[in-house]
Amino acid sequence: MPEIIIDARMEAISDSLEVRRILLYRRRRMVGPFIFLDHAGPISSMPTNIASMDVLPHPHIGLSTVTYLLGGQVTHRDSLGVEQAIRPGEVNWMTAGKGISHSERFEDPELLAKSSLEMIQTWVALPEKDEESTPTFKNYQPEQLGTHTDKGVWMRLVAGEAYGLKNNVKTHSPLFYLHVNLDAGAKIALPIGYSERSIYIANGKLQIDSFNYYMGQMIIFSKNEDPSIVAIENTTLLLLGGEPLGERFIWWNFVSSRKERIEQAKADWQAGRIILPPNDNKEFIPLPETRIKSGGKEVGPAPNPLS
Repeated sequence: MPEIIIDARMEAISDSLEVRRILLYRRRRMVGPFIFLDHAGPISSMPTNIASMDVLPHPHIGLSTVTYLLGGQVTHRDSLGVEQAIRPGEVNWMTAGKGISHSERFEDPELLAKSSLEMIQTWVALPEKDEESTPTFKNYQPEQLGTHTDKGVWMRLVAGEAYGLKNNVKTHSPLFYLHVNLDAGAKIALPIGYSERSIYIANGKLQIDSFNYYMGQMIIFSKNEDPSIVAIENTTLLLLGGEPLGERFIWWNFVSSRKERIEQAKADWQAGRIILPPNDNKEFIPLPETRIKSGGKEVGPAPNPLS
C-alpha cells in the first residue's frame, strides 16, 4: 500500500492562472530531495493581457529549481545575466546556492495560442555542503536527456538515474525524475534502489494494486513496495524520488538546513544584496510580511508558484 496519497490543491497565482500544488504538504514535507512541486496548465486560452501571468523577479537560496515544459514557452532571466526561453521537452536547471534571483515571463502569445501552456516546476533541496555554492544555470535540450519506449510505454529521463537510463543533467544527490506516457493498458514498475519514490498523475488514470488513482494525485511509496501499476486510459506521469537529505526549513522561496540562514536571506533580499536580473530589473516581488498565528507562531508566506 502507498505510504500517503496527496491530492493537488488549486492555488491562484494571478487573475488568470491557477496551478495544482502538490508539495509543499503538511503531512509530507519532501520526497527524497524534492521539496516543492507545482503543475500549471494545460491552458489553451490565454488571457487578453498575457503579462498578467508573469512571475516577477524574486530570490532563492539553498535549492535547485527544475522547470520542465509539456507545452508552450516561457522565458527565464536571472541575476547571472542568463536569458533562456524554455520549450517542451527541455529542462531549465537553476541552482540557487548562496543566492540568486530570476523571473519567468510569458512573452510569446502566438506560440501559446497554438500550443497549450503546461509546465511542471519542482524544487530540489541541496546537501548541506552545497547550500552555499556559487549559483549556476543550465538549459538541457531534449536530445541530451534520453528516452526509452517499450510496449505502450514512452519515457524521458529529466534528471538522475532510473531503469538503466542516465544523462548529464548535473544533480547534487541521488535522485530520479522521469516524464512517462502510458497507453491504455500499459504497465510500469517503480524504479528500484531509492528510499523514497512517488508517482504524480499529470493526466489520465491509473490502477495500482486494484485501487484507482486520478489526475492531480501524488502517490508515495516506501523503498520496499513493488506495486502493480496499470494505465486505465492514456496517462501522463511524473516519477520522482531519491534519497532524503534530512530536515529542511522553508520560508517563501528560501530553503535551508539552518533557520538562521533563512533570516539572513530575508534581510539580504530586503536590503538589495541579492541583485536583480540585469535584463529584467525594473520590478520585483518584495519580501512578504510574516503572518503570526494565535499562540505566537510565525508562519511564512506561500512560495512563489513556478518560481
